[in-house]
Amino acid sequence: MKNTFAKMFTVCALAGVLGFALSACDDSSSAGGDETETSALSCSAEMSSSSRHCEDCKDEAISSSGKSTEPAEATDKSSDSKNNPSSAGTSTKSSNSSSSRVTPSDVEGSSKTAWDYLNPDINYGEFTDERDGQIYKTVTIAPAGTGYSEVWMAENLNYETDNSWCGGGSGTTEGNCAKYGRLYTWAAAVGRAEDECGIDHACNLGEGDIRGACPKGWHLPSQSEWEALIVAVDGSITEYTSSNTAGTKLKSASANCWSSYSGITKQDAFGFSALPAGYRNIGIGNYNYWGRGTYFWSSTEETTYYAYVMGLDYRNNGAGLTYDGNHKNYGDSVRCLKDSD
Repeated sequence: MKNTFAKMFTVCALAGVLGFALSACDDSSSAGGDETETSALSCSAEMSSSSRHCEDCKDEAISSSGKSTEPAEATDKSSDSKNNPSSAGTSTKSSNSSSSRVTPSDVEGSSKTAWDYLNPDINYGEFTDERDGQIYKTVTIAPAGTGYSEVWMAENLNYETDNSWCGGGSGTTEGNCAKYGRLYTWAAAVGRAEDECGIDHACNLGEGDIRGACPKGWHLPSQSEWEALIVAVDGSITEYTSSNTAGTKLKSASANCWSSYSGITKQDAFGFSALPAGYRNIGIGNYNYWGRGTYFWSSTEETTYYAYVMGLDYRNNGAGLTYDGNHKNYGDSVRCLKDSD
């Protein structure tokens, strides 16, 4: 399948002073995007030294379309490691932080601070991961008239494995696991070792659901399962196309979670409540795109270097599936899908 959701710009092309404070989506930091932002900011020698991602400019190569001021379809995660993928190092799991785990003691009734971004009009379920006691909100997505009905986790997986780090980070600072979940390499997401399924290794996962890092009874969605979700929540298409409006329906609508962009709306119509956790560039060792985009791994491998992700971007109403630029050693989010009965 051709890449129809190509990432047309880089973190450097969007580097800027990320100035406004988050409410429900952040405890202590700030996220990118001016409320009246209408074009990408260019990274240049004149940039203020206080710009969050300017330090990445020497490492992140700007694509040929990086000068465009038109809304792009997704983030370009290209870097030096794209040109030499096998040179990117393999990291181990991060150290535990006070925000990395959510246990029953953190829960009061059926709510916790990390759930403030959820849709208050949705009737969520709950699931406890028996491996570490963490509690996750779940949601049944069943748009009327579509015949689609699946149970998804309504928050990102936060199960600590080797080669996973807290999402929502910036620069070299790790983020908040309780809110954004963890960022996993593709091998970690599918539950395999890097020397078996990591970059430059063909991974034979076999047929059927791939549990991977997900709890028992849940699995990592395949490319086709992400496509089915996009078609169902869009409501106006019968097969996957990049020209969809599913991103509008899947992004959290909580104030200031996502950077604003002219003409882009966030409804969270079905309670999926996606947050802009960003991603981790392992080759450079930093966190990028917090507040502006998110990528969810699929269990579908494209080549020994790439695997499919479902991506959401603050400048686009759509949801896209792509493998181009998505090296298996990047750190991306995981949303688990409940196994069929």
